[in-house]
Amino acid sequence: MNRRTMPATIALTAATALLLTACGNGDDDKPKANDEIAGVDQHEKKSASPSSTPSDTVGRPKIELPADIKYVFDWSKTGDKDKDAVLHDGEQFIKATDMAVAEQNPRHEAYPFYSEGKMAATTQTYVQAYVDKKIRTTGTYRFYDEVVTLNKNGTASLVYCEDQGKAFAKSIKTGKIDKTPVTDKSYVLYNTALRKNEKGVWVTTEMFMQRGNAKCQL
Repeated sequence: MNRRTMPATIALTAATALLLTACGNGDDDKPKANDEIAGVDQHEKKSASPSSTPSDTVGRPKIELPADIKYVFDWSKTGDKDKDAVLHDGEQFIKATDMAVAEQNPRHEAYPFYSEGKMAATTQTYVQAYVDKKIRTTGTYRFYDEVVTLNKNGTASLVYCEDQGKAFAKSIKTGKIDKTPVTDKSYVLYNTALRKNEKGVWVTTEMFMQRGNAKCQL
């Protein structure tokens, strides 16, 4: 069962495949998408998440999620203001998308605040897939081995791993949780592109993933 992948019927461009987080080892009844990126180098660090880095001065949406959705962001503060802001806003995009899924609202205001263009449009399609299936996400999602790169043109990349082994899909109608065993497909590598917009928010513009990446299983 894949927690956060798109339906196979959704046509995605190579540059904008939205693949946030997922769980288990694959299930035809869950949203799916293409799972391909090139491998990239990772590093290890374990410390507090930089989730409180930027001040709330640009009208950031309030992120409120069901109590059964939990996160472990093993992302370190870098000491660089811009890199820490990239980590913060990348994290908020993940949570904002989950909130749209939980509230079954493909046009939720939160995720477009942290994405733009085709990425925002693909996110809407992704959320709609959960609405159509009448399911949402539940469980614990761990993110780790992050690498932030700032580019001279005002863009950035954020590469990270996710452990989806304790993440599941939950029926909106019955509350039944579809639990599946942990496999190598439960570990996912993400490669995202971001840019700093006029509000000073690092919005995600592209996202790629590779399920079962060996570096994320170390």
